[in-house]
Amino acid sequence: MIEDAMESRWIGHPRGLFILFMTEMWERFSYYGMRALLILYLTKHWLYEDGEAGLIYGSYAALVYAMPVLGGMIADRYLGLKKAIVFGACLLVLGHFGMAFEGPATLIADGVLVREGIYEQIFYLSLAFIVVGVGFLKANISTIVGSLYGQDDPRRDGGFTIFYMGINLGAFSATIICAYLGENFGWRYGFGLAGVGMLLGLMTFLRGQKYLSGLGLPPDAPLLAVKWMGISREVIIYIASLLLVVIIWQAIQYTSELGVVLLVFSGIVFTYVIWFSLSSCTPIERDRMLVMLFLMILSVLFWALFEQAGSSLTLFTDRNVDKGVLTAGMFQSLNPAFIIVLAPVFAYLWVKLSQSGFEPSTPVKFALATLQVGLGFAVLVFGISQAGEDGQVAVIWLVLMYLLHTTGELCLSPVGLSMVTKLSVQRVAAMMMGVWFLSSALAAYAGGMIAGLMAIEDSPESTALPLGSLSIYSNVFESLAWLAILIGVVLLLISPWLARKMH
Repeated sequence: MIEDAMESRWIGHPRGLFILFMTEMWERFSYYGMRALLILYLTKHWLYEDGEAGLIYGSYAALVYAMPVLGGMIADRYLGLKKAIVFGACLLVLGHFGMAFEGPATLIADGVLVREGIYEQIFYLSLAFIVVGVGFLKANISTIVGSLYGQDDPRRDGGFTIFYMGINLGAFSATIICAYLGENFGWRYGFGLAGVGMLLGLMTFLRGQKYLSGLGLPPDAPLLAVKWMGISREVIIYIASLLLVVIIWQAIQYTSELGVVLLVFSGIVFTYVIWFSLSSCTPIERDRMLVMLFLMILSVLFWALFEQAGSSLTLFTDRNVDKGVLTAGMFQSLNPAFIIVLAPVFAYLWVKLSQSGFEPSTPVKFALATLQVGLGFAVLVFGISQAGEDGQVAVIWLVLMYLLHTTGELCLSPVGLSMVTKLSVQRVAAMMMGVWFLSSALAAYAGGMIAGLMAIEDSPESTALPLGSLSIYSNVFESLAWLAILIGVVLLLISPWLARKMH
């Protein structure tokens, strides 16, 4: 039963947290293993230009974060959390293994790019499977974590921080191993190993069901079993989801149009949340929902800058950082490595500050996160100014940037997940977790556009690599630093008022 799932302990937390920790760890292994290679795969294997590759990467990442809105709604209304997670994991296994079919590298014949069309379409279809799979898994597994704790359980933020460690343990190992295999032995090996990771995640979740007893069940099992033309509603949902994979397969190849659709969809979702808050909530519930939505929208800036790690920062590292024996994709491991070390520190810190009455409010934590991502870019700009005559930047500046981005992330991401489970009206909890990821979707697409501002081939300095690229990266990074610092200061100033509205 639910009480049993909450009382069976693992390091002071419900034992179900361990199952969810391991499942998410392997799912993130698959995601970040592929992410470490994606921008390099696009520019080196498929020979997409920087700007186009950045938009493809941003569009994919945007869809990955947008789809949990739909997955959360379907889980809330029909499937329940567990069924949604299992179905999503199956789609993810298919998608990640599909990425291993790389095909021949793109050639240039008489100045024309020659791509193997069937393998290119397999690539886009695999991305579509991953997008829909994440939609069914991501928001729902985070929601189950929240259901392990009572409403006022002081372990909640700590539990989410531990859960976040699982995410980053998977991310760290994947960005080292998958990036190394993909860049040195062939893309198929890096992508294939990511698929193995996802398969292990699915097996872990299925074997750990006894520790999640009573959690994540369908809200109305008889409704789910209702048949239409001899087919149950549950099966219809699965079939419709596979049709959605086909739609995403085509949509992801039209990046500009996808951006418009994303903006319209986000506007509809945000408007619905506002309407629901004003018409169907008590005054306290309304205030909590609206503050939460406001912070979600502000988090777009943080994530747009943070997501540069998978696009412009990876290309910058490949071209302008003295890497030694490491590959560009492997540097993405710095973020999860820092989180593994620092997440327990932050979890302990929040508990201790709470006990003494000095814990910063959620809006203050969001402000600190925004300030730190801006300071991270400021440090990197300073490092670029110290570059040698060969256009290579000392690796220490990249390390310091990732450190500041990581401490910022720890002030925002696990805190944001906890905020959603704590402030959401229960009957729309999974949907609001999806809205949280939708804000990340907007950020991912915006991040792809920002990366496009640093497209080297579109600049007159492109013929002077690597020296020519330094000024391009420096100018954009500096602008991003100032923007984030300004927004962070403003949010810090209004945080007392926002905290009062959270009741």
